[in-house]
Amino acid sequence: MSNIIDYVKDLDVPIEETIRTNCPSCNSYKTFTVTNNMGTLVWNCYKASCNLSGGTRVRLSVDDIKGIGAKKAEAIANTFTLPEYIVPHNNRKNLLSFCTKWKLDADKHDLHYDVREDRVVFPIVHKGTFVDATGRSLGNRIPKWKRYGNNPLPYTFGCGKVAVVVEDCVSAAVIGSEIYVGVAILGTSLSEEHKKFLSQFSTAIIALDPDALPKIFLFAKELRGYVDNVHVLRLQDDIKYLKADDLINLHNLTPKEKIWN
Repeated sequence: MSNIIDYVKDLDVPIEETIRTNCPSCNSYKTFTVTNNMGTLVWNCYKASCNLSGGTRVRLSVDDIKGIGAKKAEAIANTFTLPEYIVPHNNRKNLLSFCTKWKLDADKHDLHYDVREDRVVFPIVHKGTFVDATGRSLGNRIPKWKRYGNNPLPYTFGCGKVAVVVEDCVSAAVIGSEIYVGVAILGTSLSEEHKKFLSQFSTAIIALDPDALPKIFLFAKELRGYVDNVHVLRLQDDIKYLKADDLINLHNLTPKEKIWN
C-alpha cells in the first residue's frame, strides 16, 4: 500500500480502542490491528511473514479530549486493588512447593499469597494494569479457586502469537512461552470478553481437559468468526502435566511460521 498512514487514519479508530481487519499489505484475513492509544495510532499485522507495523500521532478534537477524560474516569472506577491480606509470596514454603510441582517460577509468574485463606494468587493483568486476581487453595479450602474481583478478562501468560485456551491459571502459566499465550477462561463458558480478547490472535488452539470434549467443539464453533484458525487439541491428560504426546500434538497444530519467527 502506497500510504499506510492515510489508510490507518481513514479507519477512524476511537480513542483507547482496537479494530481488527484484513491486512492492506499481505491481504490476510483479519490479521491487521490498529489501536488508538490516546491519539497515537499503532498498527501491526500478526502474520509472521508480513512485516507491516508502525505508528503515528493524530490530532485530537475537543470531543476526543473530553472522551479521554471520561475514559480515565471509567478506568479509575474500574481499578482493582489487591486486598491487604494478599501479599508478595516471600518464598513461603507451601507456595514454593506448589511451584515446584508445576514447574512454575514464583517471581516470573508474579505470584502472590493470600495469608487469610492460604492461597497462591495469580494476578490478572491487562495493558500493564492489575485488573483482577484469582487464587488457588494450597490446602483443602473450598472453593478450590476463588476470583477476587469481577473483571471478565481471562488470566494470561506468555508472549507468543498462538493462543492456547485452557481452563485454569496453572495450565495457562505452564503452557505460556515465547510461542504460546496460555489463556485461562476461569470458568465453563466463553464470554463475549473472552472472544474479543482472543480476536487479536490469528490462531487459537482449544486445549481443555479430556473430559470436556463436547465443550471443546462448542468453543471452537463459537470462536470461528473471531479467530481465523481455530484448532482442537485432543489431550490425553490435562495440559499442565505436559505429556509428551500432548506436546507433540500441540506442536503439530502450531503454524510453523509461529515457531520459527
